[in-house]
Amino acid sequence: MRQHRLALCKPHFLDWMAAQTAETIEKFRMFRPGERVLVAVSGGKDSLSLWDVLYRLGYTADGLYIHLGIQTDFDYSGASEQAAVDFAAARGLNLKIVNLRQTYGEDIAGLSARQHRAEIKPCSVCGLVKRRVMNQAAVEGGYAALATGHNLDDEAAVLLANTMEWKSELLRRQYPVLEAADGFARKVKPFCRFYERDTAAYALLAGIAYVEEECPFSERSKQLEWKSILNRWEDEHPGRKFQFYINFLHARKAGLFAPPPAVNQENRQRCPKCGQPTASQGLCAFCRLLVEDR
Repeated sequence: MRQHRLALCKPHFLDWMAAQTAETIEKFRMFRPGERVLVAVSGGKDSLSLWDVLYRLGYTADGLYIHLGIQTDFDYSGASEQAAVDFAAARGLNLKIVNLRQTYGEDIAGLSARQHRAEIKPCSVCGLVKRRVMNQAAVEGGYAALATGHNLDDEAAVLLANTMEWKSELLRRQYPVLEAADGFARKVKPFCRFYERDTAAYALLAGIAYVEEECPFSERSKQLEWKSILNRWEDEHPGRKFQFYINFLHARKAGLFAPPPAVNQENRQRCPKCGQPTASQGLCAFCRLLVEDR
């Protein structure tokens, strides 16, 4: 790990990952021992490694897999679900599965088709759907926090994109913890300080079988472009990606960005169909998506 000027053997690396995760959880006060955590798992290396680390640390962590129905020439969603199922079964962990087609009558391709514009990739719809389903599962399940496997590469790429366009509202909100609000679960990212390479190494050394293929819809995404830029920077200057993100957190704490404005709970609307909080009048974005004509 050039960014840390550190080289570890297998047992010490696994211990290091667990210790660093515990430190991040404590540093940002994500959740406490004894509290129930819901881990959003995709079947990939990051989320399954996170679930494994929390399991090793003794946290009460359940998993949530959302079957999106993504299938081209490869049954991506089916393989991802099986990886999550096998992982949970091997460790005796609880896994909740939400199948979009079975629950809402449509998969991601069908929901995307409702947008009336063929050039729109399913990614934006997928993000909307996953945020809605994850939040609902965490709130209704009474979990102290919803944990996602976002790693340093993910966070740095988002930070670079938002900085290049000076999206101040998004910059104010970017943080390892997004506090709970009425109707919204507390969201945490315990892996935010790990490189993607670290989580891949952990999965390999811990013997975690995960889906290696990327989502078929992620090809040519802007997120991958930002990651490529950062990777070239990292190759020339090891540790710069880490410093870029960590220094942002320090600057944010020092007051570079004003905190996000507090939500006025009295003015918050509730979707008349699903009861979820919404900033708009009438149906929330998710329910509007379900009722739109093709």
